Amino acid sequence: MTHLKSLTFTVVPKGTSTDPKLVRRHRLVERLEQQRQLAGNPSLTVLVRRFTKDSEGVKQIVDRPKRVKPWWKADGTGNLVLVMRSGLKVIELEKGKAGILVGAPDRLDGVLVTLIAAVKAGELDGALEAAKGGGQTKRKKAV
Repeated sequence: MTHLKSLTFTVVPKGTSTDPKLVRRHRLVERLEQQRQLAGNPSLTVLVRRFTKDSEGVKQIVDRPKRVKPWWKADGTGNLVLVMRSGLKVIELEKGKAGILVGAPDRLDGVLVTLIAAVKAGELDGALEAAKGGGQTKRKKAV
């Protein structure tokens, strides 16, 4: 009993990772980090875990490679334009303007670092919320 007297007991805090804003920020930072890696290695693939059934019908987790698609394109003058995405939706940072003019390809890494810092600081929370949309809507039953 003397060992327990040397310890201090406290209440267990609730988890804070369920905040939807923090989850969206974390996902976007992960995707931007992948884009940074893709800028340095055009043949980048990431491993994703999927459930598959084997020949006996038993589900197993398998790591499969997934190709990472670039979020940037070259315009007619050779400048790069970066478009951020949240899921399948494009994130508009200004009204009607979703593209970020990067310029020369060697400036891409600096722009991605700036965007990662902005996401971590919470500067893009409004744009992420707008890209999320209103959520699922109820469907009316056919009569």
